[in-house]
Amino acid sequence: MADRSLRGMRIGAQSLQSEDGVVFADRAEYTYRCADCGRDTVMTFSTEAEIPDTWECRFCGHNATLLVDQKPVEVDRSGEKVARTHWDMLLERRTIPELEELLEERLQWLRARRGQTQKSA
Repeated sequence: MADRSLRGMRIGAQSLQSEDGVVFADRAEYTYRCADCGRDTVMTFSTEAEIPDTWECRFCGHNATLLVDQKPVEVDRSGEKVARTHWDMLLERRTIPELEELLEERLQWLRARRGQTQKSA
């Protein structure tokens, strides 16, 4: 009898918790179709969750679009900001003729500097 009380159990191998009284959230499956590879990705979400319009395709990694009644949902991208490049920001400050004039001035300065360096060398 003393030997039985000293025996332990495998740590981490078995859980001491039970699932009695646990109520799982209601779930629903949603299908996303990838426009690039044409495959469907089925995801399970809680019925209370906000469902995203796009999901990453598990096959090719591109964006897949949510299907409602076997038709892709129209994704509203009006609120998204488009990334501005350095060129876009430059064109906000200068016109093309101004940029050409600045380029010509800078080229003349570089040519004059190169000519001065070659003479002294």
